[in-house]
Amino acid sequence: VQLQASGGGLVQAGTSLRLSCAASLRPGSTDTYSMGWFRQAPGKEREFVAAIDWNSSVTDYGTSVKGRFTISRDNARNMLYLEMSMVKPEDTAVYLCAADRSLRWIVEADSDAFKYWGQGTQVTVSS
Repeated sequence: VQLQASGGGLVQAGTSLRLSCAASLRPGSTDTYSMGWFRQAPGKEREFVAAIDWNSSVTDYGTSVKGRFTISRDNARNMLYLEMSMVKPEDTAVYLCAADRSLRWIVEADSDAFKYWGQGTQVTVSS
């Protein structure tokens, strides 16, 4: 699985931004994947943002973004999205998308629950 995040940029606090992640699967693959978003700010550990299962029936969010961010996916287009609203300066980070065949993230939503990672996209929120 290859993942490529996009949509980052410089935005003002209180506004909205949508991130996208394009997934490239093996031709003919019938594997199903959970997908997630993480972020990492300079000097800080990687932080869980949100995750979603294959059928979009289960989602989970990090405490700091719950109620402001929404994760969604379009399996027909192999796309993952993160709608970010009411952004804050502390949301500034590199945002990375990830994928895994398992549902381990439901038990423990951390980096170890995801095997495949894409390049990040920078989000900078000005005050």
